[in-house]
Amino acid sequence: MIFDPIYLIMMAPTIILMLWAQRRVKSTFQKYSQVPNQQRMSGAEVARVILDSHGLHDVPVEPVAGELTDHYDPRVRALRLSQPVYNSRSVAALGIAAHESGHALQHAQAYFPLQVRGALVPVASIGSNLGWIMVLAGLVIGLTQLAWLGVILFAAGTVFALITLPVEFNASSRALAELSNMGIVDSTEMAQNKTVLNAAAWTYIAGFAAAAMQLLYYIMLVSGMRRD
Repeated sequence: MIFDPIYLIMMAPTIILMLWAQRRVKSTFQKYSQVPNQQRMSGAEVARVILDSHGLHDVPVEPVAGELTDHYDPRVRALRLSQPVYNSRSVAALGIAAHESGHALQHAQAYFPLQVRGALVPVASIGSNLGWIMVLAGLVIGLTQLAWLGVILFAAGTVFALITLPVEFNASSRALAELSNMGIVDSTEMAQNKTVLNAAAWTYIAGFAAAAMQLLYYIMLVSGMRRD
């Protein structure tokens, strides 16, 4: 399928968007990683303060290997920050730590889109890994039902990418609100943190755009197969 001109034409804009988003988030992170925050707080300290202010004393803040590997794990209720964020006292570390804390707050408050995304994880994982294989197999052996089943499974991954958008946007909104309400940032740092979080948001937008376009391509293929 990667040699199909139609596929390349459809996917090219999303690939460009994904590359641009990845480059933007890395360059933005590197830029504001060099800017110390006025409170001289590390990412771990910021996360701890936000969590404790909401009574989440039992949610640990742990270091994790890698760069931009920061995440909140709802399965074990643990917030994990990459080494460049955990120990750093930069503006970038402050914003990312607050964002991941936002996910912990979502979990504690049963934020509905987060619950939906969590429920979709198993089927989305299967769909993303097996959906395209079933579509291809259905096309090769001429079994329309198998191809459509592959489309449906792949669609679950696309829905997962879609529901990820409000989850991430809300976590960023919570992060900025917490930083402002707790007096951790001033107006300048607020603008800088918005820049960092907005750059990260584009990676999720690009991911959804790519998944949606690929799903559309599969639907076109299988629809054409049925007409044939």
